[in-house]
Amino acid sequence: MSRSSSSGSAAADAELVGALLGSFGRFRRQVARLAGRSFDRSGVSDSQAEFLRLVGRNPGISVKAAAAEMGLAANSVSTFVTALVHADLLMREQDPADRRVTRLSLPVPVQRLVDETRRRRHTFITAALDELTAEERADLIRGLAAVNRMTDLLHEREQGEVSR
Repeated sequence: MSRSSSSGSAAADAELVGALLGSFGRFRRQVARLAGRSFDRSGVSDSQAEFLRLVGRNPGISVKAAAAEMGLAANSVSTFVTALVHADLLMREQDPADRRVTRLSLPVPVQRLVDETRRRRHTFITAALDELTAEERADLIRGLAAVNRMTDLLHEREQGEVSR
């Protein structure tokens, strides 16, 4: 189902798309510059670093659940897992309760790095949130709801294209 905006035009939509992508990219880069990157190691892509941060937040996560959380195909995640295990950045173990399931975790030094980077990111973002007015915070919450809805719509579109 499609809804059109009474004030929407192709030019306004294009401007909004550019602003959204630009703002999210700028936000991520700024946080990364302040907090530092988790994995400056050569050979670790941004997607792999994001994957390692996900596993760090969810030790014992299954490969299937990690793929779903990141919105990636299982074969992409399997490629990540193989490469990251070989680089000693990730550990995989069969679930003792269901040997068909692979559980993921980080080696202790990698987990420490992920935890420290997350702590620094949270510290900087919390400090910025503290400087917003109540109205700005409410606007941000409403905006996040809209972004989450857009993400769901894009995911639905992707799933429709995959099943064709």
